[in-house]
Amino acid sequence: MDKKTSGVSEPFMGNTAPKNFTKNPIKGTRFTIAVSSAKGGVGKSTFAMNFALALKSIGLKVGILDADIYGPSLPKMMSIKHKPESKDGKGLVPIEKYGIQCMSIGFLVDEETPMIWRGPMVTSAIKTFTEKVLWNNLDFIVVDMPPGTGDAQLTFAQQIKVDGVIIISTPQEIALLDVKRGIKMFDKLKVPILGLVDNMSFFQSDDGKNYSIFGEGGVEKVAKEYKKEFLGKIPINIDLRVTSDEGKPLVEKDPNHEISKIIIEITKKIEKLFLKK
Repeated sequence: MDKKTSGVSEPFMGNTAPKNFTKNPIKGTRFTIAVSSAKGGVGKSTFAMNFALALKSIGLKVGILDADIYGPSLPKMMSIKHKPESKDGKGLVPIEKYGIQCMSIGFLVDEETPMIWRGPMVTSAIKTFTEKVLWNNLDFIVVDMPPGTGDAQLTFAQQIKVDGVIIISTPQEIALLDVKRGIKMFDKLKVPILGLVDNMSFFQSDDGKNYSIFGEGGVEKVAKEYKKEFLGKIPINIDLRVTSDEGKPLVEKDPNHEISKIIIEITKKIEKLFLKK
């Protein structure tokens, strides 16, 4: 097969090159932090909820936006079962729970309703949540991103002023393949990466022995490879899962729990990065 018929054409590749876009901050917020993974099932949403509550615990005013249109987690994890109000028929008032302003597509549809939407509809929903939600004087808004490197990520990276991204991953090699793609995407789109978190890093048994179920050291190795900050390790812990399913995240339910303390310590590292701004 010759060069003219193989691979992707040069004009097509030229069209995928990064362009300059006007990036607007989310109204009513000071800083926007996205929590991403590019891989599903690595605990991204669980971290995002607890991270938002950890920010609140250190005295900041916080909101959380669930940007996963196809698989929203916020209603379950924060135990919110009612719909947001619109006082003027235009703007949506975020629902407040545990002192956090919250918004999700899951508030607007039944829990088991599948969102069978094409890309433009996803983009439209995200623009609604970033332009027509009446966020009220937030220090930080935490965006729980969907998996992958598609429409939602492009919308945020190209049209919204994202001040930084935290990347969550397990140390499993198959997860890290997607993480590397995510890192390259954010670098290409010039979105700052604040650091990587090693989630489900190990399981500690009753006898105190650690078991590296998903591998060991992979996230920290990728952080070094791509010259990114390594923010820390969060071990597997049943309390983190149980409290998420109950609708009261661990940092809120038990801030003195060993896992809560790890998340709060990571949060303080992130806060320090913004104190200078």
